[in-house]
Amino acid sequence: MTVLLEPAAPAPGALAPGAGPAPRAWRRLRRRPAALLAGGALALLVLLALAAPLLAQLSGQDPNAYHDDLVDSARGGVPLGSFGGISGDHWLGVEPGTGRDLFTRLLYGARVSLLLALGATVLQVLLGVVAGLTAALGNRLLGRLIARVTDVMIALPLLVLAIALTAVVPPDFPRPLLLVLAIGILDWGGVARMVRAQTLSLRGLDFVEAARLSGNSTLRIARRELLPSLAAPVITLAALKVPTNMVIEASLSFLGVGVKPPTPSWGQMLSGAQTWFRADPAYVLLPAGLLFVTVLAFTVLGDGVRTALDPRAGSRLRVGTRKERTA
Repeated sequence: MTVLLEPAAPAPGALAPGAGPAPRAWRRLRRRPAALLAGGALALLVLLALAAPLLAQLSGQDPNAYHDDLVDSARGGVPLGSFGGISGDHWLGVEPGTGRDLFTRLLYGARVSLLLALGATVLQVLLGVVAGLTAALGNRLLGRLIARVTDVMIALPLLVLAIALTAVVPPDFPRPLLLVLAIGILDWGGVARMVRAQTLSLRGLDFVEAARLSGNSTLRIARRELLPSLAAPVITLAALKVPTNMVIEASLSFLGVGVKPPTPSWGQMLSGAQTWFRADPAYVLLPAGLLFVTVLAFTVLGDGVRTALDPRAGSRLRVGTRKERTA
C-alpha cells in the first residue's frame, strides 16, 4: 500500500524554500518601523525633487525670479508680512533681499544636493571597491602600496583639500561636476579599507579556493565569487556615505566654494541665511531642517539595511553591550 505524505509545513515565520537573500533582507527590514519610516521620508523627498519643475509650474513661481516688491528695502530686504512672507502665492515665504520664492528654491536645492551626494557616493564606491580588491588579491608589493595610499587618503583633511581643489580649477568648469569629483576622489579610502579587509577574510573560504582550483582567473573569481559576498557591506556603507556627502557639500557651499548662484542648494542657502537669522529665522530653519531630516533619514535607513543584510551584526552589538554592562 502506498502512503502519501504531505510536506511538512514551514515553521512560523520561516521563509519558503528557495527564498533568496533579497526576500530575507526585506523581511527583516519590514520589522524595523524606524527604517521604513526613514525610507518613506526619503522616497517622498526624492519624488518632490524630481517633480520640482512641475510643482514650480503649479505654484506659478520661478526659483530665480526676483520680487523686489515683496521685501522691505527700508529694513535691508526683510520679507514683507509674517513668517517670512508666507502667502497664497509663496507657500513658504520668500528669500530675504531678493524676494525669490523659497518653496521652489528648496525643491531645486534638494535636486542639487541629492544628485551631488549620490554622484560622489557612486564614485567613492567604484574607486574603493577596485582599490580594495586589488590590494587584497594582487601581489604583496602592490597590496602594501595600495594599503599605504589608502591610509594617506583617509588621513587627508577632506574639506581643506576640496577647498584648494575648487579654488585652482577654472571658474567655467561645471561646479556640480567638480564637487562630485572632488568629494569622490578624495574620500574613497574608507570604502577601500573595508573592501580589502572583507576580501582578505573571504579569499580563504572553501568556495573561493574551489573556484581557484578550477582554473578561474583572479578577475573572474573577484567578479563571480567575491563581489556578491561584498554586496551587503558595500551597500550598507554607501547608504551611510550619502548623508556624509550631503553634509560635505553643504559645508563647501556654506564656505563659498560650492555650488554657485543662481543654482540653488541647501548649503548655499544656509550660507546666505547666516546674516538673516534674527530678521527672518524661517530662512535659516527651513534648509537646515530639511538637511537635518534628510541626513537623519539616510542614517536610520542605512542602519536598518545593515541589520537586514547582516542580522548577526546587531546580535553581536547587543551581546557586546550586555557584557560591558555586566563587567
